[in-house]
Amino acid sequence: MSLFSLLLRARRAPCLGLLLLLASPVVLAATVPSASVESPGKILKVTLQVDGGTARYQVQRLGDTVVDASKLGFELRDGRLDRDFEITGSSTRRFDETWEQPWGERRLTRNHYNELTVSLRQTTGDRRRLDVVFRVFDDGVGFRYVFPQQPGLAEAIIDEELTEFAIAQHSTAWWIPAGEPIHYEYLYARTPLQEVPLAHTPITLRSDSGLHVAIHEAALVDYAGMWLRRTDGQRLRAQLSPSAEGWKVRRALPFATPWRTLQIADRAGGLVESDLILNLNEPNALGDVSWVKPSKYLGVWWSMHLDEESWATGPRHAATTAKTRKVIDFAAANGFRGVLVEGWNPGWDGNWVGNGYDFDFTRATPDFDIEALSAYGAKKGVHLVGHHETGCAIDHYEDQLGAALDLYARLGVDSFKTGYVCDDGQVDRRNPAGGPLLREWHDGQFMARHHLKVVQEAAARRLAVNPHEPIKDTGLRRTYPNWVSREGARGMEYNAWGQPPNPPEHEVNLVFTRMLSGPMDYTPGVLSLKGRHGQAIPSTLARQLALYVVLYSPIQMAADLPEHYLQHLDAFQFIKDVAVDWEQSRVLDGEVGDFVTIVRRDRNSRDWFLGSITDEHGRVLPVSLGFLEPGVRYRAEIYRDGDGADFRSNPFAFARETREVTSADALTLVLGPGGGQAIRFTPL
Repeated sequence: MSLFSLLLRARRAPCLGLLLLLASPVVLAATVPSASVESPGKILKVTLQVDGGTARYQVQRLGDTVVDASKLGFELRDGRLDRDFEITGSSTRRFDETWEQPWGERRLTRNHYNELTVSLRQTTGDRRRLDVVFRVFDDGVGFRYVFPQQPGLAEAIIDEELTEFAIAQHSTAWWIPAGEPIHYEYLYARTPLQEVPLAHTPITLRSDSGLHVAIHEAALVDYAGMWLRRTDGQRLRAQLSPSAEGWKVRRALPFATPWRTLQIADRAGGLVESDLILNLNEPNALGDVSWVKPSKYLGVWWSMHLDEESWATGPRHAATTAKTRKVIDFAAANGFRGVLVEGWNPGWDGNWVGNGYDFDFTRATPDFDIEALSAYGAKKGVHLVGHHETGCAIDHYEDQLGAALDLYARLGVDSFKTGYVCDDGQVDRRNPAGGPLLREWHDGQFMARHHLKVVQEAAARRLAVNPHEPIKDTGLRRTYPNWVSREGARGMEYNAWGQPPNPPEHEVNLVFTRMLSGPMDYTPGVLSLKGRHGQAIPSTLARQLALYVVLYSPIQMAADLPEHYLQHLDAFQFIKDVAVDWEQSRVLDGEVGDFVTIVRRDRNSRDWFLGSITDEHGRVLPVSLGFLEPGVRYRAEIYRDGDGADFRSNPFAFARETREVTSADALTLVLGPGGGQAIRFTPL
């Protein structure tokens, strides 16, 4: 009731009026407790307020509401922690540093934010306490909960997190479903936000006014991954990945949750250029990581996806000593550091999907001499890239983990790929109480612990890790730089046998969705443009080259068969030359799902590389070369779609040409439907 209404009623009813006037100082003094903080450049403002005992936060950008009042709190096994709150205190601090990535999209990263910590306490029951910490950057917000040590609550058993994201502006969403069998390996849907049911993060939004927002999380450690369920309108609520025991998270106090993140930008490229996810992670915990080597690799891999050879032993076995020796020779001749070999160890015979109990990670099959091949590669400067497919038998894998990694360390296999092939929700786990196996999800608390254990055990032996069918990336590569890449999306293998294969818009979507979380081992570079039984890959030849710049990873595979590279030597030259570790990266232009142009400068030279791809529509894209060093002439080696290039009818139309340019010049990129362009700029 407003003050005006109270006074009006007081005039009409003198007795009531006396009572109200006596009480009026309380009414007038009753304000909603709140605390707020602005970003360093006063672009964003976050306010937390407690109204009726409920804590809610709001995000504004330059005065416009981005996230309307959104609830905070939890459902605990022994009661709710989302009501009867009061603010008992708040504090702010400023932070500004520039730190150096050992490898990454850029060498130097600025971490500049203002922080607000709000202490909440329940006014009823055990008067439980909960802190909420906000870090507000000019390009986004991160917030997390802190459960402080307190009497009567030794551990928190979380049945659900109640965090909301009430998106204020009408928005379109790009998303993949959560709670489904194949974890993150879906094509992205584009729908109005109010039609999203249950989605994984990152989820990317574009408002009708053109504002771009991506919701994700950072520093997912010993906690369940966050899904987003739409409750009504454009209000999203956290739904944590399940646990076999029924609860979602079980932690001893004190502890902090992962950060809930909002990246906010006027243009789509601003989301890609944001370092918010990395900055919300702890600094490097490993010390000297010069042993982590960004590089390119070949593989004994694609032939199995083509169904020309097999992972299983027998006459079609791909992982043989003779075959691997030939691939090592090809790698050495063309400057590749690694050769991945899948199917090298026992366990691939029979049905291993979701049933990895026959895998042995400490010895090779009789036809694969891992000792001799490691030594042979070392003489040529080529390292074997290890592979551990678990078939989701997690405890069986962990039982062998130490010995398996010791083997790799002894042989100089200094990086390895892991795999977790099974339906989501079907990850096997021993029952600590005995009895039948428990079943977990790929992004539940159990798997968050498992992946970090693998990374830490690998780091102790100076090995780098690249998981496939992984838990999602949340920026932990900053803390553990040996966590070099991962899959976590629909990759190139779907172009071999997927129905349908990845359409051209998929890789553009990845840039503005999945790639916001971190590097992806997409395994590009299939120059044959053919999948299993001749299935056409929806791409032009030049597009396969552009993917090396567009889809970031510090390890990049040349996924095709060596003989196919020999058939396309002009195009193959770019794959040989392209860098994988960058001094800086910029998005010159792009729209979610439509097109993108990215430039990156090699960390180990003065070369720049450009990659540009489009969806199923051809495009003419003007590009200013102002990113080049002023006053320097560059040789531009251009790998482009040829005349009439079209992924449907003329995918091999291709041209390679050279010209001199400076930073004052501009280029016009002509991309065919499903096409692309790649350019290397070398100072003269």
